[in-house]
Amino acid sequence: MDEQVDGTGEPGRAALGQALKFLRGKAGKSLGQLADDTGYDKSYLSRLESGERLSKVTVMEDLDGYYGSGDLLVCLWKVARIDAFKDKYKEYMRLEAAARIIRVYSPNVPGLLQTEDFAREVLSGPQTTDQDVEAVEEQVAARLGRQLLLDKKPTPNVRFVIDEPALRRSSASAETWESQLMHIEAVAQWPNVVVQVLPLSAGIHHLMGKGSLTLLWQKNGSAVAYTESGSSGLLMDEPEDVILHRLSYDRLRDQALSPSDSLTFIRDVLEEQRS
Repeated sequence: MDEQVDGTGEPGRAALGQALKFLRGKAGKSLGQLADDTGYDKSYLSRLESGERLSKVTVMEDLDGYYGSGDLLVCLWKVARIDAFKDKYKEYMRLEAAARIIRVYSPNVPGLLQTEDFAREVLSGPQTTDQDVEAVEEQVAARLGRQLLLDKKPTPNVRFVIDEPALRRSSASAETWESQLMHIEAVAQWPNVVVQVLPLSAGIHHLMGKGSLTLLWQKNGSAVAYTESGSSGLLMDEPEDVILHRLSYDRLRDQALSPSDSLTFIRDVLEEQRS
């Protein structure tokens, strides 16, 4: 899923900003003092408090530790990060975050498996202004924030089917690409995650050229299908639509390499990258 940032002010981000400002006031710190104490830029901290910027979750972890506020800021950040997505994605984001079963087919490296550097490269375009760079950084932070769902409690059961070309299409930086492949290899060994590679030898399939497909099941048994191609996405909750897309996914899963063979494939590609 391609995160798309909505730059306008949003309630979740505003609430986080108000909490940041309150905690700083309670601690009796100026922005300058906070910057000196934490090492974060003063103007950056100011924009976090005004709700103009979305940080990485690690920034909130640092500030929770600084203020002794438990996980208050992290919890507010998890709500605020939803504001980084345009309205048409927000319902999908809500469902994805709460899903107990997740099934993903992607012709590219899925956003849930991307490293920070690789995500930044994917999301970056021909930027000419500081504002463009900041927008990309917000998109990167939002994408990394989505990945928290992979090891939340209770952990969801997640399966990825990834097209072989996605693992052959290296990034501009050899170091970034090696780290990305190592990350996929590591996550593929998590007990709640399965990664399968759909080889070119599987031939033509009916999702070819149609973008990605995600299936989500909630605790209550309800399910949705989400398809995305380019900048357009479609969320479907009609049972017949979900069944048809589940059948499409099951066919691709059956055509893909087994999880163990897929892990071997990823390791082979990694070795090729290193050689």
